[in-house]
Amino acid sequence: MTRTRLLGLVPLFAPLETFAAPFQNALLPSGVQAGHIYDLWLIMLWTCTVVFIAIVAAFGLALWRAPKASETTPPNIEVIRAPEPLLTRAVVIGATLSIIGLLGLLVASVMTDRALANLPLKDGVVIQVAGQQWWWQATYYPDDPTRAFDTANELHIPVGRPVLLKLESPDVIHSFWVPNLTGKKDLIPGHTLMLQLRADKPGIYRGQCAEFCGYQHAKMGFLVIAEEAEQYEQWAQAQREPAKQPTADLQKRGQQVFLTSPCVMCHAVQGTSANAKTAPDLTHLASRQTIAAGVLPNTKGHLAGWIVNPQQIKPGTNMPAITLPPADLQALLAYLETLQ
Repeated sequence: MTRTRLLGLVPLFAPLETFAAPFQNALLPSGVQAGHIYDLWLIMLWTCTVVFIAIVAAFGLALWRAPKASETTPPNIEVIRAPEPLLTRAVVIGATLSIIGLLGLLVASVMTDRALANLPLKDGVVIQVAGQQWWWQATYYPDDPTRAFDTANELHIPVGRPVLLKLESPDVIHSFWVPNLTGKKDLIPGHTLMLQLRADKPGIYRGQCAEFCGYQHAKMGFLVIAEEAEQYEQWAQAQREPAKQPTADLQKRGQQVFLTSPCVMCHAVQGTSANAKTAPDLTHLASRQTIAAGVLPNTKGHLAGWIVNPQQIKPGTNMPAITLPPADLQALLAYLETLQ
């Protein structure tokens, strides 16, 4: 069986719109930081709405009071030259109110910025997030450094507990943005920047790089999964464990394919000899909901398509196409499915 016929057995390249990814919406805040930003947005919205209505009303009044003329009747321009104390007073009042409004927006913006920076971080979760071209690397740092672990493109956080993100970039400027939970924060090469957030509702929230960072900027997404404390601790404990050794013959063969293919040059699987750090850590790949930084759902078919021809899915990605005999590809997929 040829590789083309083999891959035809599974839906590899489903359109992106068929992937039911969580909706990202800054107008549906699910965390205290997003709530502050939403409140500021409401203040600005209503202030600008009032100003817009006032300007339109003044414009309409000016048109109504303007001198009228026809083809046979010249306009009475003396009305324009006549002093209008009432109009002067209205302009002064309008300018004063505009200044007061702008100062009010400035005060609201400063207060919001301070509120964002003053989130209590006691008993917080510390995560180092590195923006790569084009995926997200996350390293969890608990109080005990020996219990740190890596994941990619999917952050789990406990509900009601503060999270401190240490943002870094090894290549270009990226921007970390989860609109339902917090505002944007740029990742500047050579600098470590801090971003605080807290999810107050369980749920899955989509994030996105919000700063153009190259060819596949639009396909640099991630998920933030907010869950109850017990579920989070179970997930974190599972992430610290090395990969389970395969038991079935096909899975064992797949592990050998992985360890003898170009995969080991970039990926790591804890508990094996694969320890590269160039690409996402695959120790618990099968437990993630997406692959390719949120581009595709994590299914066997999509994973096969990603391995065989990643450039068709994400042109410009650093992952090369891996050419394997059909039997080896199926064995590799069977092994990757064990990485829970």
